[in-house]
Amino acid sequence: MEAQVAKLSADMENIKIAVTDIKIDIRELRRDAKMDFRLLFGALIVVALGLAGLMAKGFHWL
Repeated sequence: MEAQVAKLSADMENIKIAVTDIKIDIRELRRDAKMDFRLLFGALIVVALGLAGLMAKGFHWL
């Protein structure tokens, strides 16, 4: 019985370490997702402004 308790205790420690690693990975993914969103949003704005400039030049507004 004591051996089973010791094994369960060791398994719980391994699970705690694994959960901590998963939490760290999730934080990194969230940080990366925020950065990717900012980059994508900035690129979208640049493209929209560029196309608006081309349209303005094409219609002789500029």
